[in-house]
Amino acid sequence: MNRRNRPAAASKRAAPSRAVERIYGVHAVRAALANTRRVISAIHATKNGRDRLADVLGHIAIEPIDVSPSRLTRILGSDAVHQGVMVEAAPLEPPALEAIVERARQGRPIIVLDQITDPHNAGAILRSAAAFNACALVMTRRNSPPLDGALAKAASGAVEHVPVILVANLARALEELGRAGVFRIGLESGADQPLESAAPQNPCALVLGAEHKGLRRLTAKNCDLLCRVTTRGALTSLNVSNAAAIALHTLATRADIQHPKSYR
Repeated sequence: MNRRNRPAAASKRAAPSRAVERIYGVHAVRAALANTRRVISAIHATKNGRDRLADVLGHIAIEPIDVSPSRLTRILGSDAVHQGVMVEAAPLEPPALEAIVERARQGRPIIVLDQITDPHNAGAILRSAAAFNACALVMTRRNSPPLDGALAKAASGAVEHVPVILVANLARALEELGRAGVFRIGLESGADQPLESAAPQNPCALVLGAEHKGLRRLTAKNCDLLCRVTTRGALTSLNVSNAAAIALHTLATRADIQHPKSYR
């Protein structure tokens, strides 16, 4: 039975004690509605938004609330590209840090973000993480963007596929991953070794720092290896989300050769 038709699920939706996330944009909302782990409390849609999601809304027990585009803009802010749809939902329950190590042992990388505060960058990284079958993304509770809004829109549905774990202390989390046998690779534009020539072990974590600041000292100290993405043009640095996509592709290509099924 569809979980949206179960009375228990409906009672959970009504619980006021849980925080509410607002997810907007056609791809992000479509993925949220398809995620059976999501507890949806409300769907807001314009006529155009309803039409674009008609194939999934027909299977949802919740009746969408009719709104105008300007009403959605007032709710979400003038910068939100909502495409006429928005859902309100409870946050997803993240797995424990130790639980993702077992998934990483299957050749699926862990992504670790060190104070990347731009939601568009974090969302784009999450989208690449989903594309390359990463098992989780780790961020700090502070100095990280919220998981809904602009991040969820930029992630284009990846929030529903890649678990996000928020930790209080990133250096401690990296230490914990190291004790569990995870090989931690930090990306630094000034590192001597190119990522293409590195020989990462499995399981593996890819650690990225904020643009301009890079990895913090304790973050870099808790990496087993610091690498750079090789560039050959006039600009030697990349946007952090682009660097993440290239690094994930590099790791995936190597894993495909060594373990053909690990990234599939």
